[in-house]
Amino acid sequence: MQTHTGSCHCGAVRYECDLDLTAGTRRCNCSFCLKTRMWKAFVLGEGSFRLLQGAEALSDYRARDSGWPEGHVHHYFCRHCGVRGFSKGYLAMAPFNGWFHAVNVATLDGLDDAQLAAVPVQYEDGRHDVWDHAPAYLRHL
Repeated sequence: MQTHTGSCHCGAVRYECDLDLTAGTRRCNCSFCLKTRMWKAFVLGEGSFRLLQGAEALSDYRARDSGWPEGHVHHYFCRHCGVRGFSKGYLAMAPFNGWFHAVNVATLDGLDDAQLAAVPVQYEDGRHDVWDHAPAYLRHL
């Protein structure tokens, strides 16, 4: 577990989180993740995600057709530059066991290309609600 900082493009929103990138990240082909190019890493546990600045700069989008209960996952983005740094959701089942954050790996600060390329990625077929299997095609993700 390592503490990482992250930010939007313009710097209005900054956060830090306790995260083990070697545990893996995820790329999904659901309509929302595909259109936003989300590369997510889950931050679990109360207090493991901390918004450092920019609460007033955040806008909240909640997908209504995602298969989740309406308004269940909050997708936050900077209202100035449009970058989506993280989402917040709730799942009662393991490994989440409550509230979690999904940080956009691309918004983590201080990681070079080699470090990003070494991060394990698991692909999810969210388009067909088969989250534990990879879709047939991956190159576009």
